[in-house]
Amino acid sequence: MMKTLVLDEKKINQKLDRIAYEIVENNFDAENLYLVGIKGNGFEIAKELGKRLEDIGQQKIEVCELTIDKKKPLEHDITTSMSMEKFDNQAIILIDDVINSGRTMQYALMKLLERPTKRVKTVALVDRKHRNFPIRCDYVGLTLSTTLQDRIEVTLDGEKKAYLV
Repeated sequence: MMKTLVLDEKKINQKLDRIAYEIVENNFDAENLYLVGIKGNGFEIAKELGKRLEDIGQQKIEVCELTIDKKKPLEHDITTSMSMEKFDNQAIILIDDVINSGRTMQYALMKLLERPTKRVKTVALVDRKHRNFPIRCDYVGLTLSTTLQDRIEVTLDGEKKAYLV
């Protein structure tokens, strides 16, 4: 199986820096920002963005992990690592590494919208544009045209890289 490098560590860091600045610019009125990372790489990216946002912004940053069964989201509870009440009337940023069909992001979003929020925005490091659900990412590192057979593999432990597989 051939892997094609689409983002190396330097490019991933540049993308995350740019996304962090966009988040600060678009949320200047929020006292707190809640970064909700989807379990796995989404949560890792949320932690990375959290560090950047603390360095450049004025907001108090809270990072939370959202656990969802990506294959069968309705068969298991969707949970968050902090109380959902904390999100009431707050600015929330929902984060995942790759958005493909939009299903995982859609069900995660539905969970977050069970509470009254100020605003919810979405982040994906890589957007593949193969939507089956009406999800649009507000902040995207890289938009990639791929075939349905292709997949994107993101590694964040050790050296950060994204491959087209």
